[in-house]
Amino acid sequence: MNIKMLVLDVDGTLTDGKIYIGSQGELMKAFNVKDGLGIVKLQTHEIVPVIITGRVSGIVEQRAKELGITEVHQGIKDKVKVLKQIADRYQYDLKELAYIGDDENDIEAMKLCGWVGCPADAADSVIAIADYVCKRNGGEGAVREFIDYLL
Repeated sequence: MNIKMLVLDVDGTLTDGKIYIGSQGELMKAFNVKDGLGIVKLQTHEIVPVIITGRVSGIVEQRAKELGITEVHQGIKDKVKVLKQIADRYQYDLKELAYIGDDENDIEAMKLCGWVGCPADAADSVIAIADYVCKRNGGEGAVREFIDYLL
């Protein structure tokens, strides 16, 4: 496989899809350390990690910073448009990109990429188009599993 970039969804992929809300309105999300180590490993193979997510969260920005992810795109309604812009900027063919996501808002962007993965608990419509369906659920090491498969 000649992968140059891995596109990551967040909610339901890097997390379990749950959003915890504290009594003061503060939001919390849980990330899996194994996924984080996989993303760091990915970068040692000169594969660029990219986050494209529909929600906006300071938590995601912080986690991305910890992992050295500089391509973070939040509040994205049209993931296809952003995916194409990123690929053009890096001068990568879309077939050189891998994508892992879990729900219907990922499908059109996924279809453009060379390799597609999803967590075990992804929507059935996503599972139907995935090249690799992880044994693990979102937020429980699915991203690491997909990275290990790609490498």
